[in-house]
Amino acid sequence: MGAQEGPTLITSVQRAFRLLEAVGAHEGGAPAKQLARETGLALATTYHLLRTLAHDGYVRKLEDGSYVLGEKLGVLHDASGTQALLSRVRPMLGSLRDHLSAAAYLTFYEDGEIRVAEIVDSPQAPRAELWVGFEDAGHATALGKCVLRELDDEARQEYLSRHPLADLTPRTITHRGELLRRLDAFPDDRAVTDLEEYSLGTVCVAVPVYRGDTLGSLGVSLRADRSSTIQDASARLLAAANRVTRGLSLTI
Repeated sequence: MGAQEGPTLITSVQRAFRLLEAVGAHEGGAPAKQLARETGLALATTYHLLRTLAHDGYVRKLEDGSYVLGEKLGVLHDASGTQALLSRVRPMLGSLRDHLSAAAYLTFYEDGEIRVAEIVDSPQAPRAELWVGFEDAGHATALGKCVLRELDDEARQEYLSRHPLADLTPRTITHRGELLRRLDAFPDDRAVTDLEEYSLGTVCVAVPVYRGDTLGSLGVSLRADRSSTIQDASARLLAAANRVTRGLSLTI
């Protein structure tokens, strides 16, 4: 028997990561020649890799010719932090799914938009068909209306000024005054519902959660013929909201 072969490794990728590590070790930046010496790479290879990394935003060349880490790495770092937080609360969403036989959703209000961060479903509890993006349907979903209810008047009006109230189903609220009246009619300690306003045949219920200072919503979707279970779903969501907020707010 021959020796077992190891995994196939891409040398150019390894070199790029080695170079990034070397750049990151110098807070004030380092020139290409110094980075080549520290990494043991040929100078020509170092220049080639640095040009590629700079083009894609992973390093930045300073006026004196030194290189520092680029903004793209900061984006990746933030994304990895979000993934770590989501991994903490995903079991809680899974528990909601299993107890209610309903797909569970988590959204965040970021940069003026309501965005889905996580969906936990299964063949037995399929997600709602996302036929219109949540960023354009905040007025018609329980998840979106829950966020809108929690915003102050200025932030709410600013959001609605950028998002027309599209007519998604015959039950969708398309008049701003009526939407605001209904949002204010939901008690702060109760869940917000969507009764086939986003998609015919689907009802949803949601409650607010927070990731630090970032507002979000936690919800589930049900077939419309299961509307009688909304009260039970609301109670479970309200009980889970504090646990999810604690999980999202833990320091990584």
